[in-house]
Amino acid sequence: MMQTTANQTSLMPAEWRDFFTLTKPRVMTLVIFTGICGLLAAPGTIHPVLGFTAILAIAMGAGGSAALNHWWEADLDKGMKRTAKRPLPAGRMRREDARDFGVFLSAVSVVLMGVAIGWLAATTLAIAIVYYAVVYTMWLKPRTPQNIVIGGGSGAFPPLIGWVAVTGEITAMPVLLFAIIFFWTPPHFWALALFVKSDYAKVGIPMLPVVAGERTTRQHILVYTFVLAPIAIAPWVIGGTSWVYGSVAVVLSALFIALAVPVGTRERREEDSMREEKLLFKFSIYYLFALFAALVADRVLFANGLIGPGMLQGIGA
Repeated sequence: MMQTTANQTSLMPAEWRDFFTLTKPRVMTLVIFTGICGLLAAPGTIHPVLGFTAILAIAMGAGGSAALNHWWEADLDKGMKRTAKRPLPAGRMRREDARDFGVFLSAVSVVLMGVAIGWLAATTLAIAIVYYAVVYTMWLKPRTPQNIVIGGGSGAFPPLIGWVAVTGEITAMPVLLFAIIFFWTPPHFWALALFVKSDYAKVGIPMLPVVAGERTTRQHILVYTFVLAPIAIAPWVIGGTSWVYGSVAVVLSALFIALAVPVGTRERREEDSMREEKLLFKFSIYYLFALFAALVADRVLFANGLIGPGMLQGIGA
């Protein structure tokens, strides 16, 4: 176990804001959004109260696993400028409190999902929590430069869980939604890692730019971007959505490629501002939000008879 980050007697009292910070609110926004999109895009209906409960359980599970991430990485966070002001490295909270808070949120989220929605959704949520808090945080992240690739699965679960909450089954469409986030994660985070490489190197996290170098990282960004594009378009290709989603996916993926190519082919210059990498990182966030928003819009338009049939027959819609 890592050493505590601050003397227990010198801790400042934790406020509710510190516990809220442990849930990683900015990441939680994306988790909740994609979970809602999976729920709304799924065929069938769910009572609004149950729908809200499902999203609440997803949010609690994400927050719980994030708190466990804070607990485990407190010493690493203290050594990085980007994370040094978090509650644990800043000495505003005991590590035991963060751990217990994370376990509590995680356990309640799974039980709530199981009792209110169903045990397939609850089991999937439990797998997502363990994947992020244990497989990624405790095992992969400190050991392999492919941590982001394999660990990307942890953030890909919310739309899958939202879909299962409505349909009670796992079919082709929710698997594709999972795959979109899974393959989106590496170019998104590696773009970030390129301009905060020194932070990861300082604390010994084997991120790809630190271990394999920038050139290899840039090549990997290109590869995953080109893999992501057809997967993002696949829901339309297999008949799971109409041209509304399909056209948005094509345009967004083309823009993603256009921004990734300069990042993938250039080399860092002296006094480099890393403008291209920062632009790709920011766009990748908008990309995912817009893509999933288009998915929901497509479903709403279809449900109201404003667009013709083109949804999956028999395997997901």
